[in-house]
Amino acid sequence: MLTKSGPELVRQQNCALVLSALRRFGPLSHTDISARTGLASATVSAITADLEKVNVIGRMEQQPQGGRGRPRVLFRQRRDGGFLIAVRISSDMVQYSLVDYAGTLIDRFEEARNHAISGTAHFSAGLRAALSRIAARSGVAPEKVLAISISSKGTVDPDGRCLIWSPVFGRERIDFVELLSLDWQAKVTVSNETLLVAQALGQKADRAADETAAGAGPRFRGLVALSLGHSIGLGIARKDRAGALEVTAPNFGHMLHRAEAGLCRCGAIGCVEAAAGFYGILRTAFEVPPDTIPAKFVPLAEMDKIAASARAGHRMAGYAFRQAGLALGQGLSRVLSLYDPMPVVVTGQGTRYFDLLQRGLDEGLAQSHQVRLYGPPAISVVLDEQRLVFEGHLDRVLTEMDQDVAALRAPAGETE
Repeated sequence: MLTKSGPELVRQQNCALVLSALRRFGPLSHTDISARTGLASATVSAITADLEKVNVIGRMEQQPQGGRGRPRVLFRQRRDGGFLIAVRISSDMVQYSLVDYAGTLIDRFEEARNHAISGTAHFSAGLRAALSRIAARSGVAPEKVLAISISSKGTVDPDGRCLIWSPVFGRERIDFVELLSLDWQAKVTVSNETLLVAQALGQKADRAADETAAGAGPRFRGLVALSLGHSIGLGIARKDRAGALEVTAPNFGHMLHRAEAGLCRCGAIGCVEAAAGFYGILRTAFEVPPDTIPAKFVPLAEMDKIAASARAGHRMAGYAFRQAGLALGQGLSRVLSLYDPMPVVVTGQGTRYFDLLQRGLDEGLAQSHQVRLYGPPAISVVLDEQRLVFEGHLDRVLTEMDQDVAALRAPAGETE
């Protein structure tokens, strides 16, 4: 129950509850909002009236089945209430997506990364130009963009404004808030990409558990998202004691595995990624010395050739994938030893080689005391990681936009 000691805070929380219900369940009637949030009818009326006045939500009519009777009035987000630009930085391209306040994708384009040009200066100039272009293409004024959400593999500072280290830029830091402050009034945040994958998967699993048998099925407790590709990423989505979804992205790919794995892109010796990333698999398959500087980018066509050799029985190619799987399994066994048992969802371009990785993965997991006690975690594969990253942007940032709107627009009416 909300306390009555801070009326302004209570009004803000109530407004956030209404926006959260509309975000989670879609268009709702006045009665539905009251039932979903537990707010009094008068409070819902005050909040929806205020949000309508400032063009954050609008009304729509739903005709009754059979076409008889009065139409049902539903509230929903106004699409022009604000806009989000989501930017995904990967090893081979940068993707830009423009989304309205209702979560509808309006425009998207991609730009290939030029691997011949290193450093952040060229990238930063291209980013600023592309952001202006995607807004202009849809006639969206810069001041209507409320948030710019950027994702990349790598390490992000706790404030979510700087990319501290990444496989794309190495140790060259990028302060995205400072970079974009002259052009945009929007709230700028940067997130680890696999954190957004875990966010999307966790939200889906949590909602599915709520809907199963009207909430009578098993509750969602948590999951691990493992991303395979040029880089190795990991995200963990868990419910906290208050029932809120908590998402983190430990630096799994650069957790030490063993020295024989060789030189990692981060500069250390023996990271999980040095064995299980695409460049690590390539290096093992071709028996390249372990201290060889890792390739910045390994084309999928090259990885497909190694995989075809492995499936045809080529010893070193098969060994490379098995060693990669072993590194992943042993790494996961350490992660799972710190938490309650959780299912593992594997995503990323490396899922196309999962059949070659699985034997080593199972061997690595079997070495864990927890796995020997409770059995191996359920492992599933989700192919479309790009969609999950996008959904993670939406889940995370649109919720934050709702909270910002609630802080600014909470009506001075009822507080029950």
